[in-house]
Amino acid sequence: MLMTTNEPAPAAVSDGMTEGESGALYRLMTWLSPSFPVGAFSYSSGIEWAVEAGDITDAASLRGWLAAMLTDGSGFCDSVLLAQSHRAVSDQDHAALSEVAELAAALAPSRERQLETTTQGRAFIDIARAAWSSPGLDAIIAACGGPIVYPVAVGLVSAAHRIRLAPSLHAFLHAVVSNWISAGSRLIPLGQTDSQRVLADLEPDVTATARRAAAASLDDLGSATFRADLASLRHETQYTRLFRS
Repeated sequence: MLMTTNEPAPAAVSDGMTEGESGALYRLMTWLSPSFPVGAFSYSSGIEWAVEAGDITDAASLRGWLAAMLTDGSGFCDSVLLAQSHRAVSDQDHAALSEVAELAAALAPSRERQLETTTQGRAFIDIARAAWSSPGLDAIIAACGGPIVYPVAVGLVSAAHRIRLAPSLHAFLHAVVSNWISAGSRLIPLGQTDSQRVLADLEPDVTATARRAAAASLDDLGSATFRADLASLRHETQYTRLFRS
């Protein structure tokens, strides 16, 4: 189920989903679609440098790089931050939300990564608030007290709309991985079929990462993808660039 259960269950629609569940699915598909204008297409999360350096040369090496980023790097860390912000909003704990937002903004390993996550977070908040207003959302945003990075933005907006954590995490990770693959497909380059094979191969990693993040605490935050962090740092001085990170 996509929605919380502390309200009376709405009537079921013809396909077996409730109206609330259909609405939650519709919003997640919209907010985390490549067409949602947060500017994700302009960032590669350091993949551009990894391609130039020869670390990523084909579908297999792209899959290995992304699996590491997903399970032991920014994918897992961002998912933990999403989960913690979602819980803070669900519990109406503004102090905890402020703590998560401040920590998340401080964790970016490079200037470009900071730009990437804060710019997307700001765009996500602005567009979601303008098109899908929710009672109390302005107060929730104000409680963050500073820049709101992308995973925190997704977590707090999803919670404000009473969308469950599990589907929010899966949709977020699917969007992140899809954007990474899109960047890789343009840089290597890869054909559409190979790109979809990489996405299919990463499905178990997405599922496992979402499950780990949902059970994790802020104390579990940590990355073991030093090469990917170096890629985001070295991209800042890369001579020829298609992407902003």
